[in-house]
Amino acid sequence: MAKESIKARQRKREAMVAKYAAKRAELKAAGDYEALDQLPKNASPVRLKNRCQLTGRPRGYMRYFGMSRVTFRDMALNGKIPGVKKASW
Repeated sequence: MAKESIKARQRKREAMVAKYAAKRAELKAAGDYEALDQLPKNASPVRLKNRCQLTGRPRGYMRYFGMSRVTFRDMALNGKIPGVKKASW
């Protein structure tokens, strides 16, 4: 499980990206790269990292479910994800 400070930093970046999204798009369309440089670095969506919504784990992220493979496996085995069951053939 990731430290709370790492998860808080990620949430802060997500909020900043959402806040400046319209302004960034406007400046990019106008080609004003000098003004774009004046925006905070964390306002860039490139700085976001896919993390598990429950644990904050950065690796083994499953985009479709929004969680890591470890969390997905635990929840699937406990029947907490509808429509997902363990394969057997």
